Amino acid sequence: MRLIDRYLLRELLGPTLLAALALTSVALLSQSLSALDIMINQRQSAGVFLKVTLLAMPQLVNMVLPIALFVAALVSLNRLQSEQEIVVCFAGGMSRWRVISPPLRLAGLIALLALVMNLFVQPAAFREMRQTLFDVRTDLAATLVREGEFTEPTPGLTVYAQDVDTRGRMRNLFIHVAEGGGGATTYTADEGRLATRSGSPVLVMTRGSTQEFSPTGVLNYLTFDEYIFDLSALVSSEELIHYKPSDRYLHELFFPDLTQDWERRNRLEMLAEGHARIATPLYNIAFMAIALAAIIGGGFDRMGYGRRIAWGGAVAALSRILGFIVQAACESSAWLNILQYLIPIAVTAGAMRVIFRQRVSRFIVMAKRPNRIARPGVA
Repeated sequence: MRLIDRYLLRELLGPTLLAALALTSVALLSQSLSALDIMINQRQSAGVFLKVTLLAMPQLVNMVLPIALFVAALVSLNRLQSEQEIVVCFAGGMSRWRVISPPLRLAGLIALLALVMNLFVQPAAFREMRQTLFDVRTDLAATLVREGEFTEPTPGLTVYAQDVDTRGRMRNLFIHVAEGGGGATTYTADEGRLATRSGSPVLVMTRGSTQEFSPTGVLNYLTFDEYIFDLSALVSSEELIHYKPSDRYLHELFFPDLTQDWERRNRLEMLAEGHARIATPLYNIAFMAIALAAIIGGGFDRMGYGRRIAWGGAVAALSRILGFIVQAACESSAWLNILQYLIPIAVTAGAMRVIFRQRVSRFIVMAKRPNRIARPGVA
């Protein structure tokens, strides 16, 4: 029996991994397209783009795992049933529970993996992604100048660079600073680069000139070989990283700091996210139970199981959509969080009832019964 258990488990494991890889690749492609803004508008490297894309993988994997498991289970179980291998298991004395235990064990292991990812991997990855996106948004080189464009990082400051190479070196640089009282200063330089002096960011300009127009109407002109333009005013922001509910660990979701105004106002949303982290892995078991009910829950059918598979797919899709609706509703009413657990549990219980409602002996007889063709004159 252990040999048969391992065989059934192996037949399910391969398609599950293949389906998970395929669906994750599609989801990752969608995520990478949305992250292209980092490279195009923020002028970040391919390494930053790849990092942000990969850090979104834990959530994507958790979303596609139940679907991958469901698809793989339907394909594998349908093949095993069509080739009457499951019938042989029943004929060899295996109980219905013994036959479905390898798929359910696989679903349980995947659910445990999804739970670990939800509780630990996803928050850590999303926090790192939030830090990376914050660094990109506050990247001085990206916000200060864009190649071939006039930009205004702050009111009264206009910057232009004809060319910016891969090392961040700017060529044919133009800076115009409008000062209070009607004064203005214009800087032009052949080259410029960002640097740090005494812990403060500066723009080092070489081979250029300054034209300062004072409020009294006096024009001062100065040429230089090197000029240090202070940029500390551009990075003096007190903006801090804000972690969304998806970025927080479980204890932060269930026990928020109510002294913080944002956490107090969004307490129900954080509570709903916390319960969703625990409840969503249960859909792996529910979807596996639906697949088992679609294939094993009815009698043997030589015409195939297309109709039952379609019904199983509809039930799986409806249950997951209902789960998303309930999670959204929990953001306004805390007592609804119990439904996040009841939906996958109820689906699992219903599928198990379908599986065990038919006796094994009847299943075997239907599989062995030959097709009878009516002949004239034969009763």
